[in-house]
Amino acid sequence: MPKIKPDPYQEFIKGLWRQNPVFVQVLGMCPTLAVTNTAENALVMGGATCFVLMGSSFFVSALQRWIPEQVRMATYVVIIATFVTVIDYGLEALLPKAHEALGPFIALIVVNCIIMARQEAFAAHNPVRLALLDALGMGIGFLFALTALGSVREILGAGSLFGFSLFGPHFEPWVIMILPPGGFLTLGLLLLFFSWLKERKERLVRRLDAMEAQAQ
Repeated sequence: MPKIKPDPYQEFIKGLWRQNPVFVQVLGMCPTLAVTNTAENALVMGGATCFVLMGSSFFVSALQRWIPEQVRMATYVVIIATFVTVIDYGLEALLPKAHEALGPFIALIVVNCIIMARQEAFAAHNPVRLALLDALGMGIGFLFALTALGSVREILGAGSLFGFSLFGPHFEPWVIMILPPGGFLTLGLLLLFFSWLKERKERLVRRLDAMEAQAQ
């Protein structure tokens, strides 16, 4: 049976929606809940994770034939840690306030299950081009999820978005939204919303299939 050739476009878009790391696979919950009290923190963390994911996927895919099976996981960790160090120092130099706000969570990107999972499940078994497209799609999907969560929490918890006031001085903020319980609450509501959208789409597809079967 001939092997089906991967579609580069599908490999890219799957991480944006169909296999979104947060809203579908429910991965990377530690940074998702910990640093999304503001949209800016969420954006920086999402961007940093995307950078590390793309860099590590490139090298894992390019070096896959030379990485011994027995030490593959240790090799992945070394590659990922190298890019985490680069982004850690880069943020400290270019965005010191964001770096200070994110604290140890930048270093913890090394053990982010999204990154390790993409190396083991995809980058190590596919050419560089597909590995980069997969990493970019997953990275943007993670960035979108964090920014959506951070935006909702900041708007309701502080009445602002990216530091800009939206409702004026008379707005009474929901302080709970920028505290840990607000992260769980917002994530749960967003997961419920996207599950409802998925179920609605599936019902529509079944209805169209039934109508088509009746017409035949």
